[in-house]
Parts: sequence; structure tokens; C-alpha cells
Amino acid sequence: MQITETTTEGLKREFKVVIPAADIEQRVTSRLSEIGRTVRLPGFRPGKVPLTVLRKRYGSAVMGEVLERAVNDTSGEALREQNLRPALQPKVEITNFNEGTDLEFKLAVEVLPDIQPMDFTDLKLERLKPEVPEEEVQQALERMAKQQRKSEPVERAAATGDVVVIDFKGSVDGKEFPGGNAEGYSLELSSGSFIPGFEEQMVGAKAGETRTVSVTFPADYGAADLAGKAASFEVKVKEVRALQAQPIDDTLAQAVGMEKIDELRQSVSEQIERNYEELARQRLKRTLLDLLAERHKFAVPEGMVDIEFGAIWRQFEQERVRQKSAGEPEAEEPINEEELKTEYRGIAERRVRLGLLLAEVGRNHNISVTAEEINRALTERARQFPGQERRVIDYYRNHPEAIDQIRAPMFEDKVIDFILERAEVTERRVPVGELLKDEEEDAGESETAVPAEAKEPAGEEKAEEAGAVEAAPKTGRLKKKKQS
Repeated sequence: MQITETTTEGLKREFKVVIPAADIEQRVTSRLSEIGRTVRLPGFRPGKVPLTVLRKRYGSAVMGEVLERAVNDTSGEALREQNLRPALQPKVEITNFNEGTDLEFKLAVEVLPDIQPMDFTDLKLERLKPEVPEEEVQQALERMAKQQRKSEPVERAAATGDVVVIDFKGSVDGKEFPGGNAEGYSLELSSGSFIPGFEEQMVGAKAGETRTVSVTFPADYGAADLAGKAASFEVKVKEVRALQAQPIDDTLAQAVGMEKIDELRQSVSEQIERNYEELARQRLKRTLLDLLAERHKFAVPEGMVDIEFGAIWRQFEQERVRQKSAGEPEAEEPINEEELKTEYRGIAERRVRLGLLLAEVGRNHNISVTAEEINRALTERARQFPGQERRVIDYYRNHPEAIDQIRAPMFEDKVIDFILERAEVTERRVPVGELLKDEEEDAGESETAVPAEAKEPAGEEKAEEAGAVEAAPKTGRLKKKKQS
């Protein structure tokens, strides 16, 4: 095999690769001999079919198979010889081949850049420690008490705030629809948990009464086949129940598995604090990523940026379609798509660069996500779907790319923690309001805070093939925003 570099431009490389005709012939002969050991042809004993007969019968198919395998094998070998790490799958173009001649092909590839991570001990960051206000703990206990209320049957018409136990059948255009039927359903009136307009029409209903309720599904309803459509429900009231107040005392604590209200109050306070600490961590992480982006300016593979930009733009277009279908007002100023594409491409480049940087730090320091950690995360994910746990686990185990969606953020968090352990991080206690204000400002002004999710390199070859990065946009709603 002869390898000649023909182009070097930034991270792009092109090579001319020549495989001698004798090598191709040896591969074809070897494959035909392999076929001959098992094939059965009339007039010949198994394993005794002449090579000339095999070549005449299978030569064309074998040649195609041999060429494909030869190109794949030699492409990988060529990259290893040149000590290159491809960012994406190389592109191959056969430039010359006739039976009996050398095989020539062009190998084009973008390589991963050389990355020199900074000295993380030079980083100075501030971690906010939120102070949980007592009124928020009280509000949480009040919500908990509301959820724990018991109800008793009453012999009167249903009033706002009561619970009606109902059977119902829903139809659209006279036809029942999936999920539109239920029996013994407990509906709290004024809870806002049902289709808008449904609960209000049940006020005044009595046990044993049957009502027809007419509603219109919201334009942004989750089921697209029902969104915006008028529906009719035949509702039978089986029971009217009045909710009893649940005091915030030891009985509330006992209802949720504790003994004393003070114990419950402490537990709620700690849970709220953990929630805010996670918010503070995300703020610290964004600040860290901003600093890393400022300190690292290496070139990134255009192909990877193209993929990330494509994902961002698709998300933007999907959101635009959703807003239009939901009847949301358009922006006061018309969108300049070219300016927006330029801005989003800058975001894509930032994400790819940060993803590559985190992957390189992980590779250099042997940071990985273990199979045990993946299994724990998978179990936690399955618990979010009661009754379907086995189905969820089977899905992930049968779809490796879905497992990557679990592994990637775990790997990223591990690398972030590694960097934070080496940085100078000071702590400052702040009111929750200050933390929330910072969050609102970050969400409203910067679209650069969310980086590419760096995949954990699973071995040198896999990391090189995948580019050790998976860019996944996380913004819920893309708008034109200032890029910091």
C-alpha cells in the first residue's frame, strides 16, 4: 500500500492511497477459496469446485465485497500510519480501478485538533450558597397538606373545590378517541388539571346525574390529533366528596412517613436547599464554561460544527412551527435568517470546542463513566415510568445511541467536577432571590452557556471515530439573543 498526502489545509487532510493489483487478487482468491469450501454446485463434490468455476459464478460479487473491505481496512491503516485522529468518518472516493490494475482512491478526513488544556489552578470562581427563606418552607408544607387532604361523601350539589367521582366517555366528531374514557375518575373542581372548561361545567352536579360537557382542546395540546378540536364528554357523576382541611401538625408528618412536624419541616427545608444548590451548580458550571471558552481558541472541525448547527437550526424551525400552530404572536421585528444563522453557527462552534476540550481533559486523566453508574442512571430513568420499567430498560439496552444520551451528561459532569476540584472556588451565601435573578439574566441574555455534551471516549478508536463529542442543544425555546 502506498500513501501520498495531497492536501493539508487547517484540520483537513487528503491522501491518495494505492493498493497493488496483486494484493486485490490475493484477497479475491482467498475469498473465493473460502466460498468453495462450503458451496454446493451440481457436478462437483463439496470443497472440490475449481477456482475458475467459482470466479465465473461469484467473481463479480466477491470483487465488490473485496474492494469495500480493502478500502475500509486500508483507510484505517493509513490513518494509523499518519498518526491521525479523525473527527468524523473519513470520506472515500475510488479514483481508478479496473480488474487486474492497482486500486487508487482518495481519502479525505478532518482531524481532531491538538488541544492544550490550561492550568485549571489559575481559575477563580464563586459558588453561591442559597439561604432558604422560612416562608418558602411554609408554602411547601401548605402544598403538601393540600395533597394529603381527605374527602368525605356529601349529599349536595358539587361546589368549587369539591371532588367529583365520575365515569366519562369522550368523542370528537361523534367518534370516541383513545384515552377519552375512564371510570371512577376523581376530579377536583378548580384544580385546573383537566381540559380547560371541563371542571367549571361540573359545578352544581349531583350524584347520579349525567351531564354532557363540551370543550375545545388547546391548540398546543400534547396529542396533535386532538389539538384545537371540539370534543364532547358524556359524564356520569357517581359521587360528590368534600375535601377536609389537613392541619400542618404531627398528623401531616405521619401521613408522609415521619413522626413529628419539626422532622418534616427540616426535611422539606433540606430538600429545597438541595434544589437551589443544583441551580447554583448550574450557574457555577456556566461561569466555568464561559471562562474555558475564553481561554481556549483552537480550531475545530467544520464538519462537526455543521452537524451541531444543523441540530440547533432544526430545533429553531420546529419551535417556529409550534409557535405558529399554537397561534402565538410573531416577533415585533422580522427575523433576519442570515444573521440568525451566523449567530447560531457561532454557538455551534463554541459548543463543539467546549465538547472537544472536555473530552480531551477526560482522556488525559482517565475519566470515565462505569457500567455500574450507567446501570444506576438507567434504573433511575426507568422509575420515572411506573409499570413500564422493563420496557424502558429494554429500549435503552437495544439502542446504544440512547445509552449515549445517558452517558454523555454524566461524563461531562465528571470532567466539570475534576476541573472544579483544581480551581480556586470561594463560597458566598446569598438570598434565594439573588440566585434566581442571576438565573433569569443568564436565560434572557446569553445563548452561549450550554456547551456540547462531551462523550466519554470509550477507547482510542471509538473516540477518534466519533470525534469524542456529541453536541445536543438543550434550549427549550430558541430566540435571537445576544451572544456573550
